[in-house]
Amino acid sequence: MSEQHSTNESPADDAPSHREVVIIGSGPAGLTAAIYTARADLAPLVIEGEPSSTSDQPGGQLMLTTEVENFPGFSEGIMGPQLMTEMRAQAARFGAEIVTAKVSRVELAERPFCIWIGDPEAAKPTHTADAVIVSTGARSVMLGLEAEQRLIGHGLSTCATCDGFFFRDQEIAVVGGGDSALEEAGFLTKFASKVTLIHRRDELRASKIMQQRAFDNSRIEFAWNSVVDDVLGETKVEGLSLRDTRTNETRILPVTGVFIAIGHRPNTDLFTGVLDMDEAGYLVTGADRSTTNVDGVFACGDVQDHTYRQAVTAAASGCMAAIDAERWLESRTD
Repeated sequence: MSEQHSTNESPADDAPSHREVVIIGSGPAGLTAAIYTARADLAPLVIEGEPSSTSDQPGGQLMLTTEVENFPGFSEGIMGPQLMTEMRAQAARFGAEIVTAKVSRVELAERPFCIWIGDPEAAKPTHTADAVIVSTGARSVMLGLEAEQRLIGHGLSTCATCDGFFFRDQEIAVVGGGDSALEEAGFLTKFASKVTLIHRRDELRASKIMQQRAFDNSRIEFAWNSVVDDVLGETKVEGLSLRDTRTNETRILPVTGVFIAIGHRPNTDLFTGVLDMDEAGYLVTGADRSTTNVDGVFACGDVQDHTYRQAVTAAASGCMAAIDAERWLESRTD
């Protein structure tokens, strides 16, 4: 792997570093975009985020995942951080420069686009770019418990499609009450012997058809008017401490896995008022394209995908963004 660079700010008297392509964010989408743009001799700069940041973790959510068994090409599976390390090294091999830093400000009103690292009020940007690819991803909304950081990937998950297979014939729980939570619970019954849906109220927020499917599923049970006070276990999930929202009584629910399904939040604060977003905050891209409303700015991965949210689909959209950016740059030189 090439050397990591950690940049906090650019000296005020330095001229901005100019690139044909700057990729903001990493993960499967950003690193795939880096591989493709690097192989196209565009010498991309990847600003991958900072480890201390909850909104743009370098490598994306796979850095918080243990074994990945559904990414093509790894018949025995691969650990999430290892997969990201390999993708990062592959991008660097072809000439992508990767900076471990957090973007603090962007100006996309005119070209070249301006990107700041460090002080957002600095007079000069740190970098300028002819084209920008946004791959800042999304993050799962969590419960805010200390145990979540300790146990994620060790029985605690935010993706049933990714991790459901590991809970065959086990009793597990899903936290949430919307369509996503019920969809996750239904999917998990393919593997688990019992799924307990934990909801803070006595009625669900999900659509009627999703509710009926859940009620009709004999493997789904409900813990109404309940919240999770703690996830038990030091090295793996061993149970949940539930509190009744009406009586404040607590009880232990013995489960070996818990899926948090209370929503996702795209990392798009940086682009508010600049790039078009849907009502949930996801970037809007063209049909079957990675184009945004700003000519020369492209988006890929979970920052614009609220449907699939898989590593393989993120990687595919990173490829699309890279090809779209390359063709756009070529069209401007004709």
